[in-house]
Amino acid sequence: MKKIVFIIILIAIFILMSLVGIYISDNNNRYVFKIHFFDAGKADAIFINCNDINIIIDTGEEKLADEIIEYLKKRNVIKIDYLIITHFDKDHVGSASRIIDEFDIDNVLQSNYPKESSYYSNYLNSLSKKSVTPETIINDKNITIDNLKIKIYGPKKIYENNESNNSSLITSIIYMDNSFLFMGDSQNARIKDFILENNQNYDFLKVPYHGRYLKRFDDLLLNRNIKYAVITSSLDEKEDDRTIDVLKKNNINYYLIRNGEIDVLSNGKNIKVKQ
Repeated sequence: MKKIVFIIILIAIFILMSLVGIYISDNNNRYVFKIHFFDAGKADAIFINCNDINIIIDTGEEKLADEIIEYLKKRNVIKIDYLIITHFDKDHVGSASRIIDEFDIDNVLQSNYPKESSYYSNYLNSLSKKSVTPETIINDKNITIDNLKIKIYGPKKIYENNESNNSSLITSIIYMDNSFLFMGDSQNARIKDFILENNQNYDFLKVPYHGRYLKRFDDLLLNRNIKYAVITSSLDEKEDDRTIDVLKKNNINYYLIRNGEIDVLSNGKNIKVKQ
């Protein structure tokens, strides 16, 4: 009898230690850094969260506002630490005024190329009502928050062609051993200039200009070891086949927002993509 009790106790201890080990392992491998791509079709609306830090890169079109607000409130988001408006096309700034109205906004970073529209006017009015002064990024801006190293690449000039898209802010985020690059709607001239000032390797890429083929796209991927990419395209305005061919040639796992919302998760060493 004593022997049986002893064996049962040993088994119980073994199970307990295993459970503790699993808990510690899970705790050490928690995916703390999270990127959520809203199902915005051919538009950019990206929410990034790391512990208590909240970042939004672009806000999609105006019709997406309710979805963004509901998503953030369900996650008890009260404050946006950085709202980054890459440029002022309606598919990037459309919902910005509603987001500003609804949440506390600590910092707004914006492109240096204004584009007159009702969306832009609403955006400025909402900023004014909240007494928030946006920072126009021309020279690059470095931000360090906890384990996040963020660099915003501003356009150094006004481009002669595709002025709005080429003025896109480009955002680089490094979380521990993982790195992420968001190219806005940068086109060939801007990509060429970016390549000249940045040779960083990246694990993840938000593909520029909704996956439309750009001749400089091949150069952007060269020797960067990118593993994952997201394209913000829609069923009506699909990505170009040639863009997909370039991603395949570089052995990059790609995901299309036209197939539904996407979550990119990192624990600082490993990345998971869920769609």
